[in-house]
Amino acid sequence: VVLATVTAIGGGTLRDLLLGIPVFWLNQPSYIYVVVFTCLIAILWINKTNRLPDKSLEFADAVGLSLFVVMGTEKALGYGVAPITAVIMGMMTGCFGGVLRDVMANQIPLIFQKHLYAVCCLAGGSVYVTLDGYVEPSTAAVAAFFTVLLLRIAAIKKGWSIHVFNYDKSN
Repeated sequence: VVLATVTAIGGGTLRDLLLGIPVFWLNQPSYIYVVVFTCLIAILWINKTNRLPDKSLEFADAVGLSLFVVMGTEKALGYGVAPITAVIMGMMTGCFGGVLRDVMANQIPLIFQKHLYAVCCLAGGSVYVTLDGYVEPSTAAVAAFFTVLLLRIAAIKKGWSIHVFNYDKSN
């Protein structure tokens, strides 16, 4: 439950702190209730079936990532930041909770590995800010959501990755 909570609210917390606005979940405990309820359902389901389907956590993470990128980008634009800043805020909203989760679980965060993760967020945020002002906000949100989701799912299924800088200290 702790890891799920950190994952769900970590990125948005960082975004709100950087924007200098009240942290969203402090006065809206419904976010915490949803996380706890979802965890209980997942725990009961996993204990009943006694297995976790292959890749299911990665796909659930892709959906959450897509949603959080859109929410973060949209919220940042609503506070009047520059479009490039909104894209970065969207990426941070999507990624930072997972970074906190992985660090707390003593894992190397996905964003620091070869996985196509932050790039998907940057693409989705870029779609949102590009469409902003030209189409309805809901259309921009749906387009950005599916950009992140489809890129991330394709990366999972096809094993897409990006080059990771590797510094050889022996030289």
